[in-house]
Amino acid sequence: MTDQLTQQQVNQTAWSACDTFRGVVDAGQYKDYILVMLFLKYISDHWNDHVETYRKQYGGDEARIRRRLERERFYDLHEQRNEANIGERINIALEKIEDSNRAKLEGVFRNIDFNSEANLGRVKDRNRRLKNMLEDFAKPALDLRPSRVTEDIIGECYIYLISRFASDAGKKAGEFYTPAAVSRLLAKLAAPKPGDTICDPACGSGSLLIRAAEEVGSDNFALYGQEVNGATWALARMNMFLHAKDAARIEWCDTMNSPALVEGDHLMKFDVVVANPPFSLDKWGAEDAPADPFKRFWRGIPPKSRGDYGFITHMVEIAKRQSGRVAVIVPHGVLFQGGAEGRIRQALIEENLLDAVVGLPANLFTTTGIPVAILVFDRSREQGGPNETRRDVLFIDAAKEFTPGKTQNVMIDAHIGKILDTYANRAEIDKYAHLASPDEIAANDFNLNIPRYVDTFEPEEEIDVAALQKDIDRIEGELAEVRGRMAGYLKELGIVV
Repeated sequence: MTDQLTQQQVNQTAWSACDTFRGVVDAGQYKDYILVMLFLKYISDHWNDHVETYRKQYGGDEARIRRRLERERFYDLHEQRNEANIGERINIALEKIEDSNRAKLEGVFRNIDFNSEANLGRVKDRNRRLKNMLEDFAKPALDLRPSRVTEDIIGECYIYLISRFASDAGKKAGEFYTPAAVSRLLAKLAAPKPGDTICDPACGSGSLLIRAAEEVGSDNFALYGQEVNGATWALARMNMFLHAKDAARIEWCDTMNSPALVEGDHLMKFDVVVANPPFSLDKWGAEDAPADPFKRFWRGIPPKSRGDYGFITHMVEIAKRQSGRVAVIVPHGVLFQGGAEGRIRQALIEENLLDAVVGLPANLFTTTGIPVAILVFDRSREQGGPNETRRDVLFIDAAKEFTPGKTQNVMIDAHIGKILDTYANRAEIDKYAHLASPDEIAANDFNLNIPRYVDTFEPEEEIDVAALQKDIDRIEGELAEVRGRMAGYLKELGIVV
Protein backbone atom coordinates (compact mmCIF):
# COMPACT_ATOMS: atom_id res chain seq x y z
CA MET A 1 0.00 0.00 0.00
CA THR A 2 1.42 3.36 -0.99
CA ASP A 3 1.99 6.04 1.62
CA GLN A 4 1.30 8.78 -0.95
CA LEU A 5 -1.91 10.78 -0.67
CA THR A 6 -4.04 11.37 -3.74
CA GLN A 7 -5.52 14.68 -4.84
CA GLN A 8 -9.01 13.37 -4.11
CA GLN A 9 -8.11 12.28 -0.55
CA VAL A 10 -6.63 15.66 0.32
CA ASN A 11 -9.47 17.60 -1.33
CA GLN A 12 -12.21 15.63 0.41
CA THR A 13 -10.62 15.77 3.84
CA ALA A 14 -9.95 19.50 3.60
CA TRP A 15 -13.51 20.16 2.39
CA SER A 16 -15.02 18.09 5.22
CA ALA A 17 -13.12 20.28 7.68
CA CYS A 18 -15.37 23.12 6.56
CA ASP A 19 -18.28 21.45 8.39
CA THR A 20 -16.91 23.14 11.51
CA PHE A 21 -18.13 26.50 10.19
CA ARG A 22 -20.75 25.66 7.57
CA GLY A 23 -24.12 27.11 8.51
CA VAL A 24 -22.58 29.22 11.28
CA VAL A 25 -20.14 31.49 9.44
CA ASP A 26 -20.70 33.03 6.00
CA ALA A 27 -18.77 31.19 3.26
CA GLY A 28 -17.11 34.44 2.27
CA GLN A 29 -15.54 34.50 5.76
CA TYR A 30 -14.98 30.88 6.74
CA LYS A 31 -12.91 30.30 3.61
CA ASP A 32 -10.24 32.51 5.18
CA TYR A 33 -10.04 30.36 8.33
CA ILE A 34 -9.89 27.08 6.43
CA LEU A 35 -7.34 28.27 3.86
CA VAL A 36 -5.10 29.80 6.52
CA MET A 37 -5.24 26.55 8.52
CA LEU A 38 -4.39 24.53 5.41
CA PHE A 39 -1.45 26.84 4.83
CA LEU A 40 -0.31 26.52 8.46
CA LYS A 41 -0.59 22.72 8.33
CA TYR A 42 1.37 22.58 5.08
CA ILE A 43 4.33 24.64 6.25
CA SER A 44 4.39 22.77 9.58
CA ASP A 45 4.48 19.40 7.81
CA HIS A 46 7.02 20.70 5.31
CA TRP A 47 9.44 21.69 8.08
CA ASN A 48 8.62 18.60 10.13
CA ASP A 49 9.64 16.38 7.22
CA HIS A 50 13.16 17.73 7.53
CA VAL A 51 13.66 16.93 11.23
CA GLU A 52 16.21 14.18 10.52
CA THR A 53 18.19 16.60 8.38
CA TYR A 54 18.27 19.04 11.28
CA ARG A 55 19.33 16.30 13.73
CA LYS A 56 22.31 15.51 11.54
CA GLN A 57 23.04 19.19 11.00
CA TYR A 58 23.00 20.00 14.73
CA GLY A 59 24.58 16.76 15.97
CA GLY A 60 21.62 15.73 18.13
CA ASP A 61 21.41 19.08 19.96
CA GLU A 62 17.67 18.89 20.70
CA ALA A 63 17.50 22.50 21.94
CA ARG A 64 18.88 23.81 18.66
CA ILE A 65 16.69 21.45 16.69
CA ARG A 66 13.64 22.68 18.60
CA ARG A 67 14.56 26.29 17.83
CA ARG A 68 15.04 25.39 14.17
CA LEU A 69 11.61 23.76 14.17
CA GLU A 70 10.01 26.63 16.05
CA ARG A 71 7.99 27.29 12.92
CA GLU A 72 6.31 23.87 13.27
CA ARG A 73 3.35 25.62 14.84
CA PHE A 74 0.39 23.45 13.93
CA TYR A 75 1.28 20.54 16.22
CA ASP A 76 1.87 22.82 19.18
CA LEU A 77 -1.57 24.31 18.60
CA HIS A 78 -3.12 20.87 18.24
CA GLU A 79 -1.71 19.89 21.63
CA GLN A 80 -3.18 23.10 23.08
CA ARG A 81 -6.58 22.70 21.42
CA ASN A 82 -8.42 22.47 24.76
CA GLU A 83 -6.95 25.71 26.11
CA ALA A 84 -9.42 28.50 26.94
CA ASN A 85 -7.50 31.00 24.78
CA ILE A 86 -6.86 28.76 21.76
CA GLY A 87 -8.01 31.50 19.33
CA GLU A 88 -5.46 33.91 20.73
CA ARG A 89 -2.77 31.24 20.58
CA ILE A 90 -3.44 30.64 16.87
CA ASN A 91 -3.18 34.39 16.22
CA ILE A 92 0.17 34.53 18.03
CA ALA A 93 1.49 31.55 16.06
CA LEU A 94 0.59 33.24 12.79
CA GLU A 95 2.28 36.48 13.88
CA LYS A 96 5.49 34.56 14.61
CA ILE A 97 5.39 32.88 11.21
CA GLU A 98 5.05 36.31 9.60
CA ASP A 99 7.95 37.66 11.66
CA SER A 100 10.25 34.87 10.52
CA ASN A 101 9.17 35.12 6.85
CA ARG A 102 8.69 38.84 6.33
CA ALA A 103 9.96 38.87 2.77
CA LYS A 104 7.30 36.42 1.62
CA LEU A 105 4.46 36.63 4.16
CA GLU A 106 4.46 40.06 5.77
CA GLY A 107 0.91 41.22 6.39
CA VAL A 108 -0.68 38.05 5.02
CA PHE A 109 -2.48 37.17 8.25
CA ARG A 110 -3.40 40.67 9.37
CA ASN A 111 -7.00 40.35 8.15
CA ILE A 112 -7.78 37.04 9.87
CA ASP A 113 -8.67 36.80 13.56
CA PHE A 114 -9.14 33.35 15.11
CA ASN A 115 -10.22 35.04 18.34
CA SER A 116 -13.11 36.94 16.74
CA GLU A 117 -16.40 36.79 18.60
CA ALA A 118 -18.17 38.52 15.70
CA ASN A 119 -17.19 35.79 13.24
CA LEU A 120 -16.71 32.66 15.34
CA GLY A 121 -19.08 33.17 18.26
CA ARG A 122 -18.66 33.50 22.00
CA VAL A 123 -15.83 31.81 23.85
CA LYS A 124 -17.40 28.39 24.43
CA ASP A 125 -18.70 28.01 20.86
CA ARG A 126 -15.58 29.56 19.33
CA ASN A 127 -13.26 27.22 21.24
CA ARG A 128 -15.30 24.16 20.27
CA ARG A 129 -15.16 25.12 16.59
CA LEU A 130 -11.43 25.79 16.66
CA LYS A 131 -10.79 22.52 18.49
CA ASN A 132 -12.79 20.61 15.86
CA MET A 133 -10.90 22.34 13.07
CA LEU A 134 -7.50 21.50 14.58
CA GLU A 135 -8.56 17.88 15.00
CA ASP A 136 -9.81 17.73 11.40
CA PHE A 137 -6.51 19.02 10.07
CA ALA A 138 -4.57 16.55 12.24
CA LYS A 139 -6.15 13.57 10.43
CA PRO A 140 -3.75 11.24 8.54
CA ALA A 141 -5.40 12.18 5.24
CA LEU A 142 -4.05 15.70 5.75
CA ASP A 143 -0.47 14.68 6.52
CA LEU A 144 1.03 17.12 4.05
CA ARG A 145 4.71 16.24 4.35
CA PRO A 146 6.53 16.51 1.00
CA SER A 147 7.38 12.80 1.28
CA ARG A 148 3.65 12.03 1.08
CA VAL A 149 2.17 14.88 -0.97
CA THR A 150 3.55 16.75 -3.97
CA GLU A 151 3.49 20.53 -4.20
CA ASP A 152 1.04 20.21 -7.09
CA ILE A 153 -1.49 18.43 -4.88
CA ILE A 154 -1.26 21.08 -2.15
CA GLY A 155 -1.65 23.92 -4.63
CA GLU A 156 -4.52 22.22 -6.45
CA CYS A 157 -6.27 21.52 -3.13
CA TYR A 158 -6.06 25.23 -2.35
CA ILE A 159 -7.63 26.10 -5.70
CA TYR A 160 -10.22 23.31 -5.26
CA LEU A 161 -11.29 24.79 -1.93
CA ILE A 162 -11.48 28.27 -3.41
CA SER A 163 -13.74 26.95 -6.19
CA ARG A 164 -16.03 25.24 -3.65
CA PHE A 165 -16.15 28.38 -1.53
CA ALA A 166 -17.06 30.33 -4.65
CA SER A 167 -20.05 28.06 -5.17
CA ASP A 168 -21.16 28.61 -1.56
CA ALA A 169 -20.48 32.33 -1.57
CA GLY A 170 -22.63 33.07 -4.64
CA LYS A 171 -22.28 36.61 -5.96
CA LYS A 172 -19.48 37.43 -3.50
CA ALA A 173 -17.29 34.83 -5.23
CA GLY A 174 -16.43 37.20 -8.07
CA GLU A 175 -14.06 38.94 -5.71
CA PHE A 176 -11.72 35.97 -5.54
CA TYR A 177 -12.42 33.30 -8.16
CA THR A 178 -12.61 32.73 -11.92
CA PRO A 179 -13.91 29.30 -13.06
CA ALA A 180 -11.05 26.95 -13.88
CA ALA A 181 -12.03 26.38 -17.51
CA VAL A 182 -12.32 30.11 -18.19
CA SER A 183 -8.94 30.74 -16.51
CA ARG A 184 -7.35 28.03 -18.62
CA LEU A 185 -8.83 29.41 -21.84
CA LEU A 186 -7.81 32.98 -21.02
CA ALA A 187 -4.26 31.89 -20.15
CA LYS A 188 -3.91 29.94 -23.40
CA LEU A 189 -5.22 32.83 -25.50
CA ALA A 190 -2.67 35.12 -23.82
CA ALA A 191 0.04 32.58 -24.76
CA PRO A 192 2.88 33.56 -22.38
CA LYS A 193 6.30 32.25 -23.34
CA PRO A 194 9.62 31.72 -21.52
CA GLY A 195 11.10 34.94 -20.22
CA ASP A 196 7.78 36.80 -20.08
CA THR A 197 6.56 39.08 -17.34
CA ILE A 198 2.89 38.32 -16.58
CA CYS A 199 0.52 40.66 -14.77
CA ASP A 200 -3.04 40.45 -13.47
CA PRO A 201 -4.16 43.89 -12.22
CA ALA A 202 -7.31 42.42 -10.58
CA CYS A 203 -5.79 39.14 -9.45
CA GLY A 204 -8.24 37.97 -6.78
CA SER A 205 -6.83 34.82 -5.17
CA GLY A 206 -4.17 34.54 -7.88
CA SER A 207 -5.40 31.40 -9.65
CA LEU A 208 -5.51 33.02 -13.10
CA LEU A 209 -1.89 34.15 -12.71
CA ILE A 210 -0.91 30.60 -11.76
CA ARG A 211 -2.69 29.18 -14.81
CA ALA A 212 -0.89 31.69 -17.01
CA ALA A 213 2.44 30.69 -15.48
CA GLU A 214 1.70 27.03 -16.24
CA GLU A 215 1.36 27.91 -19.92
CA VAL A 216 5.00 29.03 -20.08
CA GLY A 217 6.25 25.46 -19.79
CA SER A 218 9.23 26.35 -17.63
CA ASP A 219 10.14 28.39 -14.54
CA ASN A 220 11.43 31.24 -16.68
CA PHE A 221 8.79 33.90 -15.98
CA ALA A 222 7.92 36.62 -13.47
CA LEU A 223 4.46 37.11 -11.95
CA TYR A 224 2.89 40.38 -10.84
CA GLY A 225 -0.53 41.12 -9.44
CA GLN A 226 -2.66 43.79 -7.79
CA GLU A 227 -5.70 43.21 -5.56
CA VAL A 228 -7.84 45.78 -3.77
CA ASN A 229 -9.42 43.48 -1.14
CA GLY A 230 -7.02 42.84 1.74
CA ALA A 231 -8.35 39.38 2.64
CA THR A 232 -8.29 38.29 -0.99
CA TRP A 233 -4.76 39.70 -1.42
CA ALA A 234 -3.71 37.47 1.51
CA LEU A 235 -5.23 34.43 -0.25
CA ALA A 236 -3.23 35.27 -3.37
CA ARG A 237 0.02 35.50 -1.40
CA MET A 238 -0.62 32.11 0.23
CA ASN A 239 -1.67 30.64 -3.12
CA MET A 240 1.64 31.70 -4.66
CA PHE A 241 3.55 30.23 -1.70
CA LEU A 242 1.75 26.88 -1.96
CA HIS A 243 2.44 26.72 -5.71
CA ALA A 244 6.17 27.44 -5.20
CA LYS A 245 5.70 30.81 -6.88
CA ASP A 246 6.40 32.93 -3.81
CA ALA A 247 8.74 35.18 -5.82
CA ALA A 248 5.58 36.69 -7.34
CA ARG A 249 5.03 40.34 -6.52
CA ILE A 250 1.42 40.73 -5.40
CA GLU A 251 0.49 44.25 -4.30
CA TRP A 252 -2.44 45.26 -2.11
CA CYS A 253 -3.76 48.38 -3.80
CA ASP A 254 -6.54 49.99 -5.83
CA THR A 255 -5.47 49.45 -9.44
CA MET A 256 -7.66 52.23 -10.81
CA ASN A 257 -6.77 54.94 -8.29
CA SER A 258 -3.40 54.04 -6.78
CA PRO A 259 -1.59 51.31 -8.74
CA ALA A 260 1.48 50.01 -6.92
CA LEU A 261 3.27 48.33 -9.82
CA VAL A 262 5.20 51.43 -10.82
CA GLU A 263 8.77 52.37 -11.66
CA GLY A 264 9.59 55.95 -10.85
CA ASP A 265 6.83 58.08 -12.32
CA HIS A 266 5.45 55.55 -14.78
CA LEU A 267 3.58 52.24 -14.76
CA MET A 268 5.52 49.02 -15.13
CA LYS A 269 5.14 47.36 -18.53
CA PHE A 270 4.52 43.63 -19.05
CA ASP A 271 4.70 41.04 -21.82
CA VAL A 272 1.33 39.50 -20.93
CA VAL A 273 -1.62 41.03 -19.08
CA VAL A 274 -4.64 38.90 -18.09
CA ALA A 275 -7.62 39.67 -15.87
CA ASN A 276 -11.20 38.97 -14.91
CA PRO A 277 -11.93 42.46 -13.53
CA PRO A 278 -15.15 43.30 -11.67
CA PHE A 279 -18.01 43.73 -14.12
CA SER A 280 -19.42 47.26 -14.51
CA LEU A 281 -17.84 48.51 -11.30
CA ASP A 282 -19.62 51.56 -9.87
CA LYS A 283 -17.63 54.44 -8.34
CA TRP A 284 -14.39 53.20 -9.84
CA GLY A 285 -12.71 56.62 -9.74
CA ALA A 286 -13.99 58.50 -12.80
CA GLU A 287 -13.85 61.82 -10.92
CA ASP A 288 -10.05 61.55 -10.58
CA ALA A 289 -9.37 60.07 -14.01
CA PRO A 290 -8.81 63.44 -15.82
CA ALA A 291 -5.87 64.13 -13.50
CA ASP A 292 -4.50 60.57 -13.61
CA PRO A 293 -0.72 60.91 -13.04
CA PHE A 294 -0.08 58.02 -15.44
CA LYS A 295 -2.25 59.51 -18.23
CA ARG A 296 -4.03 56.21 -18.86
CA PHE A 297 -7.35 57.66 -19.98
CA TRP A 298 -6.28 59.71 -22.99
CA ARG A 299 -8.73 57.82 -25.22
CA GLY A 300 -11.63 58.91 -23.02
CA ILE A 301 -13.02 58.50 -19.51
CA PRO A 302 -15.51 55.68 -18.93
CA PRO A 303 -18.82 56.42 -17.15
CA LYS A 304 -18.53 56.67 -13.37
CA SER A 305 -21.07 53.84 -12.96
CA ARG A 306 -19.27 51.36 -15.27
CA GLY A 307 -15.55 50.87 -14.88
CA ASP A 308 -15.12 48.16 -17.53
CA TYR A 309 -13.20 50.35 -19.95
CA GLY A 310 -11.17 51.74 -17.06
CA PHE A 311 -9.69 48.29 -16.48
CA ILE A 312 -9.36 47.59 -20.21
CA THR A 313 -7.54 50.88 -20.74
CA HIS A 314 -5.23 50.19 -17.80
CA MET A 315 -4.39 46.73 -19.16
CA VAL A 316 -3.63 48.01 -22.65
CA GLU A 317 -1.47 50.80 -21.24
CA ILE A 318 0.67 48.43 -19.13
CA ALA A 319 1.25 46.00 -22.03
CA LYS A 320 4.66 46.46 -23.65
CA ARG A 321 4.62 48.58 -26.78
CA GLN A 322 4.76 46.67 -30.08
CA SER A 323 4.80 43.26 -28.37
CA GLY A 324 2.52 43.02 -25.31
CA ARG A 325 -0.61 40.86 -25.26
CA VAL A 326 -3.81 41.42 -23.28
CA ALA A 327 -6.67 38.96 -22.60
CA VAL A 328 -9.60 40.19 -20.53
CA ILE A 329 -13.05 38.86 -19.57
CA VAL A 330 -15.86 41.40 -20.06
CA PRO A 331 -19.66 41.58 -19.94
CA HIS A 332 -21.29 41.82 -23.36
CA GLY A 333 -22.25 45.47 -22.86
CA VAL A 334 -18.60 46.36 -23.41
CA LEU A 335 -19.03 45.26 -27.04
CA PHE A 336 -21.79 47.70 -28.01
CA GLN A 337 -22.49 50.41 -25.41
CA GLY A 338 -22.21 53.92 -26.80
CA GLY A 339 -21.14 57.28 -25.41
CA ALA A 340 -17.68 57.40 -23.85
CA GLU A 341 -17.38 53.62 -24.02
CA GLY A 342 -18.12 53.67 -27.74
CA ARG A 343 -15.44 56.31 -28.33
CA ILE A 344 -12.82 54.36 -26.37
CA ARG A 345 -13.73 51.18 -28.23
CA GLN A 346 -13.43 52.94 -31.59
CA ALA A 347 -10.01 54.35 -30.65
CA LEU A 348 -8.69 50.92 -29.66
CA ILE A 349 -9.94 49.43 -32.94
CA GLU A 350 -8.54 52.27 -35.07
CA GLU A 351 -5.16 51.81 -33.35
CA ASN A 352 -5.33 48.23 -34.69
CA LEU A 353 -4.91 46.75 -31.20
CA LEU A 354 -7.96 44.46 -31.09
CA ASP A 355 -7.12 40.95 -32.27
CA ALA A 356 -10.15 38.83 -31.33
CA VAL A 357 -13.58 38.80 -29.68
CA VAL A 358 -14.65 35.46 -28.20
CA GLY A 359 -18.23 35.03 -26.99
CA LEU A 360 -18.64 32.48 -24.18
CA PRO A 361 -21.73 30.60 -22.92
CA ALA A 362 -24.09 31.97 -20.29
CA ASN A 363 -24.08 30.73 -16.70
CA LEU A 364 -20.37 29.87 -16.48
CA PHE A 365 -19.84 31.96 -13.36
CA THR A 366 -21.21 31.60 -9.84
CA THR A 367 -21.57 35.38 -9.73
CA THR A 368 -23.81 35.93 -12.77
CA GLY A 369 -25.82 33.99 -15.30
CA ILE A 370 -25.12 36.39 -18.15
CA PRO A 371 -22.91 35.39 -21.09
CA VAL A 372 -19.49 37.02 -21.17
CA ALA A 373 -16.81 37.60 -23.77
CA ILE A 374 -13.03 37.61 -23.96
CA LEU A 375 -11.25 40.47 -25.71
CA VAL A 376 -7.73 39.82 -26.95
CA PHE A 377 -5.54 42.85 -27.67
CA ASP A 378 -2.16 42.47 -29.35
CA ARG A 379 0.26 45.39 -29.32
CA SER A 380 2.43 43.67 -31.91
CA ARG A 381 -0.23 44.84 -34.41
CA GLU A 382 0.46 48.53 -33.80
CA GLN A 383 2.73 50.56 -36.04
CA GLY A 384 6.28 49.25 -35.87
CA GLY A 385 5.23 45.89 -34.44
CA PRO A 386 5.91 42.56 -36.19
CA ASN A 387 2.18 42.07 -36.92
CA GLU A 388 1.33 45.61 -38.03
CA THR A 389 0.00 44.33 -41.37
CA ARG A 390 -2.69 42.24 -39.69
CA ARG A 391 -5.82 44.35 -39.86
CA ASP A 392 -8.74 41.96 -39.39
CA VAL A 393 -10.47 41.03 -36.13
CA LEU A 394 -11.51 37.44 -35.44
CA PHE A 395 -15.00 36.94 -34.00
CA ILE A 396 -15.78 33.57 -32.39
CA ASP A 397 -19.26 32.68 -31.16
CA ALA A 398 -18.76 29.86 -28.63
CA ALA A 399 -22.03 30.56 -26.80
CA LYS A 400 -23.28 27.03 -27.48
CA GLU A 401 -20.00 25.31 -26.58
CA PHE A 402 -20.73 24.00 -23.09
CA THR A 403 -21.86 21.02 -21.05
CA PRO A 404 -24.88 21.70 -18.81
CA GLY A 405 -24.22 21.28 -15.08
CA LYS A 406 -26.50 21.16 -12.04
CA THR A 407 -26.04 24.82 -11.18
CA GLN A 408 -23.57 26.09 -13.79
CA ASN A 409 -22.60 25.39 -17.36
CA VAL A 410 -19.12 23.98 -17.91
CA MET A 411 -16.65 24.26 -20.78
CA ILE A 412 -14.75 21.01 -21.24
CA ASP A 413 -11.43 20.48 -23.05
CA ALA A 414 -13.14 19.92 -26.41
CA HIS A 415 -14.89 23.29 -26.23
CA ILE A 416 -11.69 25.07 -25.24
CA GLY A 417 -9.71 23.24 -27.91
CA LYS A 418 -12.14 24.31 -30.63
CA ILE A 419 -11.78 27.97 -29.64
CA LEU A 420 -7.99 27.75 -29.51
CA ASP A 421 -7.68 25.97 -32.87
CA THR A 422 -9.96 28.54 -34.50
CA TYR A 423 -7.97 31.40 -32.97
CA ALA A 424 -4.60 29.93 -33.94
CA ASN A 425 -5.69 29.39 -37.54
CA ARG A 426 -7.80 32.58 -37.72
CA ALA A 427 -10.33 30.40 -39.47
CA GLU A 428 -13.67 31.26 -41.03
CA ILE A 429 -16.20 28.69 -39.80
CA ASP A 430 -19.85 28.86 -40.75
CA LYS A 431 -22.03 29.92 -37.81
CA TYR A 432 -18.99 29.90 -35.49
CA ALA A 433 -16.21 32.28 -36.55
CA HIS A 434 -15.68 35.22 -38.90
CA LEU A 435 -12.73 37.43 -39.82
CA ALA A 436 -14.01 41.00 -40.02
CA SER A 437 -12.17 43.68 -41.96
CA PRO A 438 -11.67 47.22 -40.62
CA ASP A 439 -14.21 48.50 -43.18
CA GLU A 440 -16.80 45.96 -42.00
CA ILE A 441 -16.36 47.01 -38.37
CA ALA A 442 -16.48 50.69 -39.27
CA ALA A 443 -19.67 50.09 -41.25
CA ASN A 444 -21.16 48.73 -38.03
CA ASP A 445 -20.18 51.96 -36.21
CA PHE A 446 -17.50 50.01 -34.30
CA ASN A 447 -20.16 47.94 -32.60
CA LEU A 448 -18.61 44.56 -31.71
CA ASN A 449 -21.81 42.71 -30.91
CA ILE A 450 -20.98 39.21 -32.12
CA PRO A 451 -24.24 38.43 -34.00
CA ARG A 452 -23.40 41.32 -36.36
CA TYR A 453 -20.44 39.27 -37.61
CA VAL A 454 -21.27 35.61 -36.93
CA ASP A 455 -24.65 34.53 -38.28
CA THR A 456 -25.93 31.71 -36.08
CA PHE A 457 -29.51 31.87 -37.36
CA GLU A 458 -30.95 28.43 -38.01
CA PRO A 459 -33.84 28.54 -40.56
CA GLU A 460 -36.93 26.74 -39.42
CA GLU A 461 -38.14 23.80 -41.49
CA GLU A 462 -40.74 24.96 -44.04
CA ILE A 463 -44.28 23.80 -43.31
CA ASP A 464 -46.40 22.37 -46.14
CA VAL A 465 -49.74 23.90 -45.15
CA ALA A 466 -51.77 21.87 -47.69
CA ALA A 467 -50.27 18.59 -46.51
CA LEU A 468 -50.78 19.60 -42.89
CA GLN A 469 -54.49 20.32 -43.59
CA LYS A 470 -54.88 16.89 -45.20
CA ASP A 471 -53.38 15.30 -42.07
CA ILE A 472 -55.78 17.26 -39.87
CA ASP A 473 -58.79 16.20 -42.02
CA ARG A 474 -57.66 12.56 -41.90
CA ILE A 475 -57.19 12.61 -38.12
CA GLU A 476 -60.59 14.26 -37.59
CA GLY A 477 -62.25 11.57 -39.77
CA GLU A 478 -60.57 8.79 -37.80
CA LEU A 479 -61.60 10.47 -34.54
CA ALA A 480 -65.26 10.69 -35.71
CA GLU A 481 -65.18 6.98 -36.60
CA VAL A 482 -63.78 6.05 -33.18
CA ARG A 483 -66.41 8.15 -31.44
CA GLY A 484 -69.18 6.40 -33.45
CA ARG A 485 -67.91 2.96 -32.48
CA MET A 486 -67.60 4.03 -28.85
CA ALA A 487 -71.23 5.26 -28.83
CA GLY A 488 -72.36 1.86 -30.20
CA TYR A 489 -70.49 -0.02 -27.50
CA LEU A 490 -72.02 2.17 -24.78
CA LYS A 491 -75.53 1.62 -26.23
CA GLU A 492 -75.05 -2.18 -26.14
CA LEU A 493 -74.08 -1.86 -22.49
CA GLY A 494 -77.18 0.16 -21.73
CA ILE A 495 -75.21 3.25 -20.92
CA VAL A 496 -76.79 6.49 -22.01
CA VAL A 497 -74.42 9.39 -22.49
